[in-house]
Amino acid sequence: MIWCLSSQYKQILRMMVNNATRKMAVEWAKESKRCLFSSMTRAPPFLMDNQSSQILLSPPLVSVDLPEIWGANSTHNNPLSGPDISNVLLAKIINGKSIAEEIKSRVASDVKRMKECIGKVPGLAVILVGQRRDSQTYVRNKIKACEEAGIKSVMAELPNNCAEEDVMTALLKFNGDPSVHGILVQLPLPEHLDEEKILNVLSLEKDVDGFHPVNMGNLSMRGREPLFVPCTPKGCLELLIRSGVEIVGKKAVVVGRSNIVGLPIALLLQQRHHATVTIVHACTKNPEQITCEADILVTAAGVPNLIRSCWLKPGAVVIDVGTYPVEDPSSEYGYRLVGDVCHEEALRIASAITPVPGGVGPMTIAMLLCNTLDSAKRVYGFA
Repeated sequence: MIWCLSSQYKQILRMMVNNATRKMAVEWAKESKRCLFSSMTRAPPFLMDNQSSQILLSPPLVSVDLPEIWGANSTHNNPLSGPDISNVLLAKIINGKSIAEEIKSRVASDVKRMKECIGKVPGLAVILVGQRRDSQTYVRNKIKACEEAGIKSVMAELPNNCAEEDVMTALLKFNGDPSVHGILVQLPLPEHLDEEKILNVLSLEKDVDGFHPVNMGNLSMRGREPLFVPCTPKGCLELLIRSGVEIVGKKAVVVGRSNIVGLPIALLLQQRHHATVTIVHACTKNPEQITCEADILVTAAGVPNLIRSCWLKPGAVVIDVGTYPVEDPSSEYGYRLVGDVCHEEALRIASAITPVPGGVGPMTIAMLLCNTLDSAKRVYGFA
């Protein structure tokens, strides 16, 4: 009888210890999330210090990894809080242009400091094949941004009918040039060129677009830090963070699954910023039923006005990556740019939205400058 009581007592003790341990783990996970919420939604003190060398608010990816602890006291049934839009207030406009200007100014300051300290500046090489107007415009804007930031830029222009060997020769030349820290192959390439084969020649250490398979692989794996994060997704995250949008634990939907935007932004939101992510693509049935549950919607489908008001959850934050020219005789150039989202309708449903143009586009160029600067810092050991 005494042995029986002793055994029961030991069993009770074990249960108490296990319960206490489990409660501690749950509380620790909650506290970790609270700390992460705080760090990602509050502007850190260094933003008030103009002398700070910090350029982006996005933390190092490894630093935001959380342990995968599933607590017994889950709060997943609690309704998500959202802004009250009963008075049909118009959504806040997330001004990517002004945020990009601030970032580019900080990049320019760091470039100037690098030049004064070690006599070196970052260098970006661009390879442009063919004479597509949109590609020429994009490259021209990137070169202009480099000049404004004090970054050296060089460009190799090749005819539309050039051979793959010509492109790869230019790539190899830039790979071996120590004054070039970032290389950009402007996409898309003409159809007769093997894009994958060409990009595989690009040096991993100079892949400032972040599309190298090793960079993408490290992006997808928690605990790994890619050398470069693709520019557009990186810019989208920076917009969310600078706008004080809570990401951890929220439902995020990404429309589109391209290697350039859809895939990497989904990985960033889910693996690194701990949102619950769903990807909607061309084969998804009833996509509006999925998107209307999203607290955060990132759309990069390239279909003008695809996302209508009925696709949106009231109070959602919308990042519109789509850029599409539509004819407009009243416009100066005979066309105007629209996004994937029907902007006029979304203004009355969303709590915040990026405009097109002036939203994600300027941020993409700002992130390219950041990646090029980071590459140069890594080469020269400059902090």
